[in-house]
Amino acid sequence: MNSKRTGMFYSLLSMAGMLAGISPANAADTVALAPVQVNITVTANVANNKRMPEIAQTDVLVRQGKARLEVTGWVRAKGDQAGLDLFVLIDDASDPRLGLQLDDLRSFIQAQPETTAIGLGYMRNATVDIVQGLTTDHEQVTKGIRLPLGNAGAYGSPYLSVINLMKGWPDDGHRREVLMITDGIDRARHHVGFHRGFSTDPDAESAIAVAQRTGTIIHSIYAPGAGSLRHHYWVATNGQMNMARLSDATGGASYYLGLHNPVSFKPYLNALQQVFDNQYLLSFTVKPAKRAGLQSIKLSTEVAGVDLAARDAVWVPAAR
Repeated sequence: MNSKRTGMFYSLLSMAGMLAGISPANAADTVALAPVQVNITVTANVANNKRMPEIAQTDVLVRQGKARLEVTGWVRAKGDQAGLDLFVLIDDASDPRLGLQLDDLRSFIQAQPETTAIGLGYMRNATVDIVQGLTTDHEQVTKGIRLPLGNAGAYGSPYLSVINLMKGWPDDGHRREVLMITDGIDRARHHVGFHRGFSTDPDAESAIAVAQRTGTIIHSIYAPGAGSLRHHYWVATNGQMNMARLSDATGGASYYLGLHNPVSFKPYLNALQQVFDNQYLLSFTVKPAKRAGLQSIKLSTEVAGVDLAARDAVWVPAAR
């Protein structure tokens, strides 16, 4: 009997030692999974002709699934926080009649504040021919604007082009935004045949992932391309819809008037200026996973009549 009690005693003692050995590891895991801060740019939108109300930090809700995340910062992108890096990308596959809208684009660039650095490039051969790097000399940027060539090159894809730009774009802490002027047709993939109905472009999906990871907001203006592809209804529609999805998923705005060339870009550019003027810098905490990756989020506000636009996923580093 005594031997049984002695054996049980030593068994319990051994288990206690094992639990004591595990505890420090569990404590380390708890520290490693501490929430990390994520920063994103958010656009506040109201209906036309409505006054933008004041939006306080406590009015902003960030959710991940059913869980509400802690908002740690909400600052208007003004004053010391007004820095904006904007790249204007024009598709070289665009119809040369785009020239009718280029004066509107020049006026828009010249009207930007000195806190906005602007770059200019032409999308061709799945890359970007950067005519002018980011600069606050807006007049210099307008000098680089030319007519598109009407040809995308041997391997033309606006999505691969913008990916190429984003991957080589250093982070200086400013808002990162792109204005793409394109029909959204991925000419690098046209050889796979034409499909009736909407289809998701894999390169557009890749562009969304890179934009969300790098914190890049992508806006777009539809401009018909040159050549025969623009006359295929589903090809043209899918190009426009994939560009609209790219803009929406990254928190940007997409402007188009059916599949037609707009009479003027001015209304679109005026609307885009309102976007820039009503942006906020939002900070919140997210619990990291064992591996770095994109995590889906959803933004909302309790202020009536206001809609918040932002990317629907954020890059979260791995737990340490």
